[in-house]
Amino acid sequence: MNLDKFFVKSNLIPAIIQEKSTGEVLMLAYMNRESLQKTLETGYTWFWSRSRQELWNKGATSGHLQKVTDIYSDCDDDTLLITVEQTGAACHTGNHSCFFNKLNKGQI
Repeated sequence: MNLDKFFVKSNLIPAIIQEKSTGEVLMLAYMNRESLQKTLETGYTWFWSRSRQELWNKGATSGHLQKVTDIYSDCDDDTLLITVEQTGAACHTGNHSCFFNKLNKGQI
């Protein structure tokens, strides 16, 4: 598969990670060409860490792996939706999803 079409606008592409069984959005991370290739080859998520400037395999140290079930690209090929079977927590805080901070109406 030619991955070039995903990296026309930028060297990084946002990847939304969604739990296959529940539809819950677990996290958002960024992929470069190499991490997307590794994800396709291994069947587990790999991302590019913008803070550490290195590849990381989600769950490699914690055991909270993400087994890929499907990958979809959006209509512009500049965002990915990856459905996974999540083992343990997806968030580094220990929460199942990274999206647990609800804003109140007064904050919006």
